[in-house]
Amino acid sequence: MRRAVLYLCSQGVDQFLDLGSGIPTAGNVHEVAHTVNPQARVVYVDHDPVAVTHSRALLADTGGVVAISGDLREPRLVLRDAMLLGDLDLTRPVAVLLVSVLHFVGDQRGPAELVAEYMNATVPGSYVALSHARSDGKRDAAATEEVYNRSRSPNPMQFRTADKIRALFGDLTLVDPGVVHLPRWRPEFDPDADPDADPDVGEDYPALAGVGRRD
Repeated sequence: MRRAVLYLCSQGVDQFLDLGSGIPTAGNVHEVAHTVNPQARVVYVDHDPVAVTHSRALLADTGGVVAISGDLREPRLVLRDAMLLGDLDLTRPVAVLLVSVLHFVGDQRGPAELVAEYMNATVPGSYVALSHARSDGKRDAAATEEVYNRSRSPNPMQFRTADKIRALFGDLTLVDPGVVHLPRWRPEFDPDADPDADPDVGEDYPALAGVGRRD
């Protein structure tokens, strides 16, 4: 998330829609963006009322940042509220962030179609940044999915293959280096990142990330 936000700020993006944000803790989207552009606008969206309530309390004194209640699977309603309550301006470029959330959206809900609906509401020059757990990575990652789903969570996990994760970007233009293992996406934007020093960053790394641009 940090590297993606810093990259997006370097491209002049100053509006961020963070879907499935949870509670914005230290080093979250607005803090990273504000290190580059203190005027950057951030709208956090979560369907958990407890997360939204805590987020609003934490953000009460932070200008240009709001937390709203919404289900990322309902783009029309989320975008409406983001404009009304968060002053999101869809006539200007927006970065839509889907960080480690789409593996909680089953195929029956059409995750690729959700991404397309959000991006179709934006103007050229907008971006989507997403990360997603892999089903064709390490075996212990698949085991994590199985164990989590035994908990009977209302949001079961669905890991996807690398090809299916790439397909989530649809006809968007992928930003270099494309859809890659998390540590290998733009490590230059994190001075502490050294993916080559991590022996676990191999072809079976359990998660992928990428950024797509609407042209």
